[in-house]
Amino acid sequence: MTEALWTVPPDHPAFAGHFPGRPILPGVVVLDRALALAAAQFALDPAALRLTSAKFLSPVAPGETLAFSLQAAASGSVQFAVRCGDRPVASGTLTLRAEAA
Repeated sequence: MTEALWTVPPDHPAFAGHFPGRPILPGVVVLDRALALAAAQFALDPAALRLTSAKFLSPVAPGETLAFSLQAAASGSVQFAVRCGDRPVASGTLTLRAEAA
């Protein structure tokens, strides 16, 4: 299992307009981070991975620290879970694209 921490910069450009008065990190940013971590950990081109499932469980605010856990499965997929302290934030599965296998 691989684990990594990331503190969301309060000035991350994704917060612009998402949402005024109560900024929330878009889920796509969490997914992008999970994809980049999986690609780096398993020495893969990020374009070789595809998202096969994802759940967003809790919003993420500026300055929060996210803990990413990645687990390779025997099937070749990568399961990921994201937490902020004890709070689950997101989870999902990445798989190797057939044309990249």
